[in-house]
Amino acid sequence: MSVNSFGHLLRVTTWGESHGPAIGCVVDGCPPGLELDEAWVQQWLDQRRPGTGPNVSPRQEPDRVRILSGTFESRTTGTPISLIIDNVDARSRDYAGLPHRPGHADFAYEAKYGIRDPRGGGRASARETACRVAAAAVARRIIPEVTVTARVAEIGGETDHRRWDEMLAAAKAGSDSLGAVIECVATGVPAGWGAPVYAKLDAELAGACMGINAVKGVEIGEGFAAGRARGRESLEAMTASGIDGGISTGRSIVVRAAFKPTSSIGIGGRHDPCVGIRGAPVVEAMVALVLADHKLLHRAQCG
Repeated sequence: MSVNSFGHLLRVTTWGESHGPAIGCVVDGCPPGLELDEAWVQQWLDQRRPGTGPNVSPRQEPDRVRILSGTFESRTTGTPISLIIDNVDARSRDYAGLPHRPGHADFAYEAKYGIRDPRGGGRASARETACRVAAAAVARRIIPEVTVTARVAEIGGETDHRRWDEMLAAAKAGSDSLGAVIECVATGVPAGWGAPVYAKLDAELAGACMGINAVKGVEIGEGFAAGRARGRESLEAMTASGIDGGISTGRSIVVRAAFKPTSSIGIGGRHDPCVGIRGAPVVEAMVALVLADHKLLHRAQCG
């Protein structure tokens, strides 16, 4: 069984490969009557698309989205919403004859399936994250009371953004790459979303962000600092936390995701010198999807 779906009541299934004809997703469980059109989805996709600057992949993908189903006169109908994004600038020849590449899931995919798509990483490519961003545009309509905003907090261990361009230029010149940390803040989340045991809000946020390509660590609230703190310090941090006992408290929720350096070092193809730079919209997307799902779960149980 291949698990390509995410969520409980708000269910998202993504499909497609990096160098296939298109990628897309199906969003099921969205309530009817919400405003939704292609322009709304497009504004979020434009924040993560490649080819927008010297420090991201030069692949020229407009990422134009089309809504194929689930809306009528720019409102959701309650039926599955199908979104499609054409791939228009794939260069598969760049990957011809490449061996198994460490960090690209080439070996792991072949070990599992007995066959792999080497073109741009196939299904393991971060190209798939465009589907998540598109799906999250639907989720944002479900949680208008919530604002989800992410930013690049660190690149290569450096928090001073004034040094980032210099560091990225040096990494590119040396056929190297840099990691990054993305910080995402969700404000306006009411108290009560989540569950106390098997659907803890913090656990599901962590799992959702950990499932993003290249993410190797996730912190919620005080995160790993809790493991280095004394009880008094930790208690003070927890009183300001947005989640307690797996349930939202009404305070802001802070999520941090650590992106590894791009594994594509000194090989053919078009790659991001720091994949985390385009990671902020994806972290936002996964946080929005989890929160929308938990709003629906809370409403279903508690009214």
